[in-house]
Amino acid sequence: MDLIGDFGVIPLNYDSLSSFLGNYKSSKDKIVSLEQKGDIIRVKKGLYVVNPILLNKPLCKELIANHIYQQSYVSFETALGYYGLIPERVYTIKSASIKRTKSFSNKIGNFEYIQISQEYFPIGVRSEIINNNYAFLIACPEKALCDLIITSKTLRIQSIKSMQEYLFKDLRIDSDEFNKLKPEIIKECIEMTIKKRKELELVYKILRDESI
Repeated sequence: MDLIGDFGVIPLNYDSLSSFLGNYKSSKDKIVSLEQKGDIIRVKKGLYVVNPILLNKPLCKELIANHIYQQSYVSFETALGYYGLIPERVYTIKSASIKRTKSFSNKIGNFEYIQISQEYFPIGVRSEIINNNYAFLIACPEKALCDLIITSKTLRIQSIKSMQEYLFKDLRIDSDEFNKLKPEIIKECIEMTIKKRKELELVYKILRDESI
């Protein structure tokens, strides 16, 4: 059974795995056996990944995040760290979703999903293709920053100076990387959300090098 060669790092749902194991009298029993042996790892009910030790390559947590809770994309600090805008190592994979806020924990890691509006969802979402082999959905840097701001319940910023302190001292965003961001995407986010518009406008002004 060439389980590794057929699936690699791509998560498998129960039906796909059962179909693949169709030659066995009881695919359910075989799935249980594979899990008990550690050949596959359950990431949630009905969803599995091949053990990375058998693959001899690391799993892609961003890809797994997309599959655990569909209608979602990787964002927030996870995406900012992925692009190198913030220095911290992010241990929880955070994603935005149009579905209700939810968290999952498994042997692979911790996965958190934060709800955003359906109208705002598609802005700045891109498909990251890895080695022409698989792809996952992730926010562009601008959208990830906007997602973080609009879902931060306690964040209240009223001035450019305070926003600069938040961006460069609190979040420790690299200023050179920040200056590469596209203000038009921030502007689009402002137009499609009612939350934290004042704060997003301040980010937009800093990028445009405007003052008040």
